[in-house]
Amino acid sequence: MASVKQVQITFDCASPRRVARFWSEALGYVLPDPPEGFATWEAYDASRPAEERDTWSACGDPTGVGPRLYFQRVPEGKVAKNRVHLDIRAGTGLVGEERLAALEAECARLEALGAVRGTLLLADEENESCQNMRDVEGNEFCLD
Repeated sequence: MASVKQVQITFDCASPRRVARFWSEALGYVLPDPPEGFATWEAYDASRPAEERDTWSACGDPTGVGPRLYFQRVPEGKVAKNRVHLDIRAGTGLVGEERLAALEAECARLEALGAVRGTLLLADEENESCQNMRDVEGNEFCLD
């Protein structure tokens, strides 16, 4: 039997630091400390040639349980729907109006961070309600 592997989720993006800040706030993750000798990532970037600035960032679960998220700058923009997306579990165990209220509260919090609200999918015979969203660079995710 194969051993369990750790996973890192990688995002292609235009501004890795901006997207990493969004997801760290959205998930309660933490950003890594800047390299030794620099008080901030901005100070580190200022010491580098322009083309080498803001090329990557990351954030991770402070408890070490969740996967690390890695953000890398790519030259092309997003052109199609994500084939993989994250779900933020905002309404776990809740149903009906209580679930909708929890989704709405989390949606409002994330909109304040720069997320964009998408379609609200209401509960049916098989699934509970969920809220489609987009992060600060348009990557789809769901509140469920």
